[in-house]
Amino acid sequence: MTYCVGMMLDAGLVLMSDTRTNSGVDNISTFRKMFSWNVPGERIITLMTAGNLATTQAVISELEERNKVPGDRHPSILEAPTMFQIAGEVGRRLRAVIDGPGEFPEPGEGPQAEGAKFTASIILAGQIKGMEPRLFLIYPEGNFIEASFDTPFFQIGETKYGRPILLRGYERTMRFEDAVKLLMVSFDSTLAANLSVGLPLDLMVIERDRFTPVHQRRIGAEDAYFRSISHGWGDALRRAFQSLPAYDLATGGAAAIDGERYT
Repeated sequence: MTYCVGMMLDAGLVLMSDTRTNSGVDNISTFRKMFSWNVPGERIITLMTAGNLATTQAVISELEERNKVPGDRHPSILEAPTMFQIAGEVGRRLRAVIDGPGEFPEPGEGPQAEGAKFTASIILAGQIKGMEPRLFLIYPEGNFIEASFDTPFFQIGETKYGRPILLRGYERTMRFEDAVKLLMVSFDSTLAANLSVGLPLDLMVIERDRFTPVHQRRIGAEDAYFRSISHGWGDALRRAFQSLPAYDLATGGAAAIDGERYT
């Protein structure tokens, strides 16, 4: 399994992914799930992947090959005029890999028709000069949706443990530094609840109209800041829990706090 988050801010984009891949409790590996390409001063494109590892690696390899040999017969994401068209091309590559031989097999053909479901999903983020930063979620079928004011971040993989943190803490106007801290809390909550998500984490910050990452690093178990976030969040949760009104067995929940009664 995995956990990846792409977040849209007024200032740009913040992306984080884990690196754990496992096919059992005794077979755990580390693989990069964040991939980025840029043309300095013109565009930056970043993908994060979740799902079957062979499927996602095949998609990334195809995109890499097309970037090396651009042209009409091999459309490259480094040449596509808009992020929307890049999302469409990534979606087509993903569907073609999942469906198997042939560009788009007929229903009932391909490996999935035989019962094997090598599914995957992708978060695409980036910006092309003269256009807005954009964020997409691409499904195994090849279709996609785009982030908006109503849906300003996307998650793929093991999403349920970290989502409440993002929903309560996210603000579109927040600084990059606060967004990174929020993502670290979300990932720490997921790491604590699910062994299929693990360190190290990959982090990338993309500032609006700056076509190289403004900040990029890998966060391992030895990272002092991440450890402080993990310990501090646990302590803060315990303090918050203790500060909540006490449950009163005699009254069925009502408790007198500072002279007032809560029900």
